[in-house]
Amino acid sequence: MTPEDFERLQALMASRTGFALSSSRMQLAEHRLGPIARREGFHNVEALLNSLWARPVGSLGWSVIETLLNTETWFRRDRHVFDLYARELLPVLAQARQGHPVRIWVAGGGSGQEAFSLAMAALEQGLKVDILSTDLSRRSLDKAARAIYSGFEIQRGLSARAMLRYFEPVEDQWQARPVLRQLVQFERANLLSPLPHDLAAKGPFDLVFCRYVLEDMLPDARDKALEHLRAPLADEGCLFLGADEKIDSKIFRQVAGRAGLFVKGLDRNKRAA
Repeated sequence: MTPEDFERLQALMASRTGFALSSSRMQLAEHRLGPIARREGFHNVEALLNSLWARPVGSLGWSVIETLLNTETWFRRDRHVFDLYARELLPVLAQARQGHPVRIWVAGGGSGQEAFSLAMAALEQGLKVDILSTDLSRRSLDKAARAIYSGFEIQRGLSARAMLRYFEPVEDQWQARPVLRQLVQFERANLLSPLPHDLAAKGPFDLVFCRYVLEDMLPDARDKALEHLRAPLADEGCLFLGADEKIDSKIFRQVAGRAGLFVKGLDRNKRAA
């Protein structure tokens, strides 16, 4: 891969997803594109990119983009966040909902571990939740919909008790049981655009989880994404970012002493009025 090819990849990622592809990831990008080139019938990465530049709009472009996305996630990532959600927020919200499900949106939910972690916490307490998990990566969404994970993925965050209670063996892997899967809906969405109407209609959401997603975005794209996270969130609804993520925003205010937790404020139009 030439430096010129990588610069064009950086521009493609920025325009389609808002994500910044740092120069330090050039070798990683070439390594990840190798399997895509072979799958699509190209002799090498250079041939793949030549075809992409000739026709940048199409399924090949999205295949390349999705391969370069950071989709790493695991069950109950940042345990203190899930403790806060399960012990403090979820019971209060469930009581306020008066028998209706607490509505949750996981934005950039990857292959489903975060959404299923939230669902497990609700099942542990006998509380109702309705969870929407969205992502850009079709491959991650396919995996999430199948809800099948390796032993390593299961053990990365889950106890043996949770594994046996909520997952069942499928050959040498583990699949989420129906009682867990029925609580989560997986759909494709891009944070650079408003949440599609049919998905936004599942709100307003009481909680939005968008952890370790915005930190890889360019500043303008991050601002746009925050607007799209705010819109379907209920008044005084909560946004969870990564534990160390900071945002400079007038539409969310950080909760003191709660790393990564923000509350929705007034939108700009209401402030101007």
